[in-house]
Amino acid sequence: MKPVYVTQPVLPPLEEFLPYLEDIWKRRVLTNGGPVHKDLEQALCDYLGVQHLSLFSNGTLALVTALQALRVSGEVITTPYSFVATSHAIMWNGLKPVFADVDPGTFNLSPKHIEAAITSQTTAILPVHCYGRPCDVEGIQELADQYNLRVIYDAAHAFGVKDAGGSVLRHGDLSVLSFHATKVFSTLEGGAIICPDAKTKQRIDYLKNFGFANETTVVATGINGKMNEIQAAFGMLSLKHIDAALARRQSIATMYFEGLALVPGITCALPPDLQSNYGYFPILVDDTYPLERDALYQLMRDRQIFGRRYFYPLISDFPMYRTMPSAAAENLPVARSISQRVICLPIYPALEDEDVQRTIALIHDASAAHQKVAA
Repeated sequence: MKPVYVTQPVLPPLEEFLPYLEDIWKRRVLTNGGPVHKDLEQALCDYLGVQHLSLFSNGTLALVTALQALRVSGEVITTPYSFVATSHAIMWNGLKPVFADVDPGTFNLSPKHIEAAITSQTTAILPVHCYGRPCDVEGIQELADQYNLRVIYDAAHAFGVKDAGGSVLRHGDLSVLSFHATKVFSTLEGGAIICPDAKTKQRIDYLKNFGFANETTVVATGINGKMNEIQAAFGMLSLKHIDAALARRQSIATMYFEGLALVPGITCALPPDLQSNYGYFPILVDDTYPLERDALYQLMRDRQIFGRRYFYPLISDFPMYRTMPSAAAENLPVARSISQRVICLPIYPALEDEDVQRTIALIHDASAAHQKVAA
């Protein structure tokens, strides 16, 4: 029985990648904003429907730099239900993360809980479009306007996601993407900041290159966050295949929706009609399912189906955060409940139908078998 993982990197055909490598070798330009880097920035702007984008070597450095670019200080309200890079970026800037609870339907930061967490030290909000589902961007922006706060969206899951007005990446002061190998769109490692105007992009470009404005002038305390030419070339090639990859992900998601619809105690966390990129397929295991979440998770692993408990534990449970007042369990009941029930099922373009059906059958069969034992 072959193993199936929650995700796998999408590898374009090697014969398509080699010409890019040959051109890079011939030009001998490997980094520092080379021609492929510039081509990818423009290609992504065109594909995503945004005007300004700055590429980074990874998404975490992009988050760190986004906070730097807006000169954020003091406290930043964020979600405990995310990957640790979200709050680590706050800490790396010498800022204080303040956790607020999430909405039970979207798993995203709830505006009412954000407002309750605002203090005189709050200067920014760092929400996450969890699983690519857009946040309540209007509600969050109303709070930001009312309290004069910056909004930086962690859009690591939201590549290509749109709402009624266009790209979800246009919201907030900045949006940050991840192009890690496990993401919907990959540059092996990588990331980007979506910028509202050319002036902001220029500042971000300075910051990701040590602060250099030219050969002899340093204008800011920057970092080395540049994407190299090989990463950019991988991105250019991946972009050629992205629509087919997204269509396959949607097809797999449809199989899961149909196959799990009638399993008592299993809830598909994203609605079938959501405009999503299906980078993840989370389910919630409720009390009416005969196995607890961790028991089902282990059974899947025993059968070589390696789902993931994204996101468990909560960020607020890790040692560097759990002593903070906002990390208290009673402050985050919804996020904690979701974290204790979630499993993300395997979903990636190369996943075969038979493996999707094997995952569905295991969840069905485990339910039926344990109900008979209980009876």
